[in-house]
Amino acid sequence: MSRREQDLLGERDLPDDVLYGIQTARARDNFAVSGRLARNDLIAALAQVKLACAKTNAAGGWLAPDVAAAIAGACDEVIRGEHAAHFVVDALQGGAGTSTHMNVNEVLAHRASQLLGRPVDPFAHVNLHQSTNDVYPTALRVAALHGLRRLEPAVVALQEAFQGKEREFADVVKLGRTELRDAVPITLGREFGAYANVLARDRWRVFKCGERLRTVNLGGTAVGTGLAAPREYIFGVVEALRAVTGLNLARAENLVEATQNQDALIEVSGILRAHAASLVKIARDLRLLASGPVGGLGEIELPAMQPGSSIMPGKVNPVIPEMVVQVGFRVMAHDHEINLVVMSGELELNAFLPLAADALLSSIELLERTDRLFAERCVRGITANATHCREVMERSLEIVTAFIPRLGHDKAVELAKLMKAERLSVREAVRRTGLLTEAELDEWLRPERLCQLGFAGER
Repeated sequence: MSRREQDLLGERDLPDDVLYGIQTARARDNFAVSGRLARNDLIAALAQVKLACAKTNAAGGWLAPDVAAAIAGACDEVIRGEHAAHFVVDALQGGAGTSTHMNVNEVLAHRASQLLGRPVDPFAHVNLHQSTNDVYPTALRVAALHGLRRLEPAVVALQEAFQGKEREFADVVKLGRTELRDAVPITLGREFGAYANVLARDRWRVFKCGERLRTVNLGGTAVGTGLAAPREYIFGVVEALRAVTGLNLARAENLVEATQNQDALIEVSGILRAHAASLVKIARDLRLLASGPVGGLGEIELPAMQPGSSIMPGKVNPVIPEMVVQVGFRVMAHDHEINLVVMSGELELNAFLPLAADALLSSIELLERTDRLFAERCVRGITANATHCREVMERSLEIVTAFIPRLGHDKAVELAKLMKAERLSVREAVRRTGLLTEAELDEWLRPERLCQLGFAGER
């Protein structure tokens, strides 16, 4: 069975069992390009905007209470994730998001018609006093703010995982490295503490960047002037959206400017890019520290997650850090896309917002999932090869730097020369020269002493 619908361009037959309408069907065919549908979180955010609009229109007397109630019921169902099969438009589309917006309007109208028992119109009722140009950017911000609320605790969980390892590895002395060459001693705990610190900064950035998104242009209609919308509606609809979403939203003071410009998306994406860079750096470090186990550094062991080769028996690869690196690269690619979109807006509107929406929301979700997986499937299971760490440290020439306050530079150089010429560890060289006693050597190599900020008292 089918039904016939018409629009500006003509008529079209649609199956009776689909909730979308003719404009969605055209868009599904026109934009069959990426194979990625508009994101579920964006659809849910659009339904939240529609719910706020219906409530405001009902409160102002512009929408009949029973029609508004039916639309609200349909919105609630979509927000819960129902009817997902009826949102069929590709994420990449022309028209500044009109196709996804109309997909939502049509599904809500058809479902509300079923609930009410008489027709509900996608334009006259669901889209009353609205435009794609204020609804879509607002929904993008709502979806991003919800995503950031989920991302922040994921960053915290990863930070706390590294803090746990900082405490666990506090006494594991090892060789530091700069430019991939031997450097002065450090502890494994201090290395992991540094990772925790950079994640603490990322967490704070993520928490604060939501402020960049809380101002919305809902009520501005087509170009931000509010044309065709009642003043009472314009001043009330964002308050309704605050109540629907639980987000601290505010109406932009200049709705024309807020419709034209999307620069806040660049700021938020830049924060996500910074977090991605932190993750890439940390993940690459862990790969180096776990390299080997015989032919590499071999200072830590990562949890064995899966066999690592189709031909080499016994091989296990650092697959979680490698996934993390790839996610970081993807987020950075999304950031570049968002920059291109924002700079390409023209006059009163940015026509390319669907790409920015897909990129920004994908980055937030990728980082949230990655942070949790990184913590659960890698960091919490890391163990230290403490004996190996100490042995490597004691055979490095750079360890003599730790004794300069006690021996002076010249005698430290003498000790290093002996270690190099005779291939001795520092412990063997000290015994040979008598420059330090075993007790003094152990004292100068205590983890607490290696990690204190400078020294005091020695002359």
